[in-house]
Amino acid sequence: MITELKMKKIYITIIAICAMLASACTDDLNVSPIDPDVQTPGNVLTDLEGYKQLLAKLYGGLALTGQIGPASPDSQGDIVGIDEGFSSYLRGYFLHQEMTTDEAVIGWNDQTIKDFHDLDYGASDLFVRGMYSRIFYQITLANQFLRETADVGNLPEADQQQIVAFRAEARFLRALSYWHAMDMFYEVPFVTEENKIGAFLPEQATSEEVFKYIESELLAINDDLADPRQNEYARADKAAAWALLAKLYLNANLYIGEGRYTECITYCNKIINAGYSLDPDYSHMFLADNENSPEFIFQIAFDGANTQSYGGTTFIIRGAVGGSMSAANFGIEGGWSGMRTTSGLVNKFDDITGNTDSRAMFYTNGQSLEINKISEFTDGYAITKFKNVTSTGAQGSNAQFTDTDFPVFRLADIYLTYAEAVLRGGTGGSAATALQYMNDLRERAYGDASGNISQGELNLDYIIDERARELYWECHRRTDLVRFGLLTTDNYLWPWKGGIKSGKSVDGKYNYFPLPSSDVAANPNLKQPFNY
Repeated sequence: MITELKMKKIYITIIAICAMLASACTDDLNVSPIDPDVQTPGNVLTDLEGYKQLLAKLYGGLALTGQIGPASPDSQGDIVGIDEGFSSYLRGYFLHQEMTTDEAVIGWNDQTIKDFHDLDYGASDLFVRGMYSRIFYQITLANQFLRETADVGNLPEADQQQIVAFRAEARFLRALSYWHAMDMFYEVPFVTEENKIGAFLPEQATSEEVFKYIESELLAINDDLADPRQNEYARADKAAAWALLAKLYLNANLYIGEGRYTECITYCNKIINAGYSLDPDYSHMFLADNENSPEFIFQIAFDGANTQSYGGTTFIIRGAVGGSMSAANFGIEGGWSGMRTTSGLVNKFDDITGNTDSRAMFYTNGQSLEINKISEFTDGYAITKFKNVTSTGAQGSNAQFTDTDFPVFRLADIYLTYAEAVLRGGTGGSAATALQYMNDLRERAYGDASGNISQGELNLDYIIDERARELYWECHRRTDLVRFGLLTTDNYLWPWKGGIKSGKSVDGKYNYFPLPSSDVAANPNLKQPFNY
């Protein structure tokens, strides 16, 4: 396997170089470079390295926010009409997937940000529009990459074969973004590289159509992707596509109205047998040198020198430090006093000190368990899971921007996905194996078998709570709660759900986000899927 630290540095450097290329990659948006010094496809795509740089822009779209590093007066953000930091893919995804749940609240008063935890967002919401725009910007870049690589007959044969693999990675990244679009917005505009460039009003695709498209794309690219753990660090391989298929099938009942649990188990098994292993130390997966984790299947790479933005793990780490917390202990120059968690998550741990279950990473000094005022940082326990320090205690390379990579898919999630699919009736797995996987997670967390569960304790109620204990703040929670029928109903209430301290149920439409009203007004082909 390629040395992961070395490949992370190479990958980050390429992304930094490629920031200048974005304006040449957005023909779907009718954006043309006006600076004669800006690189264009005609003078970049002359050899394999040029195509690799263009591919790196697609990966960079998950980490970067614009052309010139973090937000500044001279910055050129990819997404207009929103603070550049908030336009970050991962920052927006965290806001939508975590802030709407029992796992996170935020004390800031930026525009409509409090509507997320209140489950009261609307079609004109700035942050919803920002996430939607970021997703479709990413899809646009992938479409243009596929157009630019459709004919590379001028390159040597060996290079042409490499570009086949590059195209497979671009199709994976597009499928990932279409999954995010479908999972959050349900029925969305649909565009591929086959659509002509220029003035164009996309048709709206149903969730079933998007599901089938994602599935077909992931199956089609399988042979062209690198084998598991054989690609450069943080680039997609076969296992990344299998993980996305497993997630697609686990949630299929939401998208197409039928369970696909057997297929889910099939792809979980492929990953489990592909050479991944649980990281011996849970906490190490969320530190500045986590590129060494044997558990990561696909991740977003961050580097304090070369991928600077106010999104990503910089937002997750700095946004969660305040009160009496020491910023130095988190490897940062200062916290932003924003995010905490609710007692809904805290109470899922029998011991919140972390002395028994090491996954309980809460800061309680000067913090109250219950939240009386969301705007007060000291109301609610803080989360200490992500840090910009290494496993040896050294600070990351930059105290302002973090080195900590973000796990999109990791083996523990696949274990939990396997177990849930078995419990929901999928074939190709067994209850005994599911139990073993659950206890593997427990033994890692507890350090021994003292936290193990029995076969009789392994049920769906256990799964949804264990997913919270294992995966909190990793952008799974909203999707999980929707799948279990818990996000909007009164079957599970947490503090400030629905905007009141005791929590309340809300309209089922809030399981999904509205299409931005500006897009619906501009495109007569689009209709709100729900009653927004």
